[in-house]
Amino acid sequence: MTITERLTQDMKTAMKARDKKRLSTIRMVRASFQNEAIKLGKDSLSEEEEMTVLSREVKQRKDSLQEFKEAGREDLVEELEQEIEILQVYMPKQLTNEELEEIVQETIEEVGATSKADMGKVMSAVMPKIKGKADGSKVNKLVLQQLS
Repeated sequence: MTITERLTQDMKTAMKARDKKRLSTIRMVRASFQNEAIKLGKDSLSEEEEMTVLSREVKQRKDSLQEFKEAGREDLVEELEQEIEILQVYMPKQLTNEELEEIVQETIEEVGATSKADMGKVMSAVMPKIKGKADGSKVNKLVLQQLS
């Protein structure tokens, strides 16, 4: 079952359960999928494109969450935490630190990176491998650690 199919099914369930928060979050993600499809000039998105959009939505919320926490806006923090929780259901299982370190180490060896100057090469090789399975900033820190 594709992400879009799951979203449609869950949207119907949320409507029946009168779960307004889940319903609005799912509708927002579906709208993002539709906007991306229009932008790309397609009728529908591939599984990988859906994952990219979903990852972007989660990342935007996490960034906003941090800003709202710093501003002391607890009402908005709680709302965003709920949205992130709802969206996480559709994301692939997140990699553990050990799995992530292993992938980063393998990639460093593959591209033959030896210093921080090779950071871009390593990041561009690692990110497609972990698409949606780990946070980019976490990967960035790990790569920096490994190259130091």
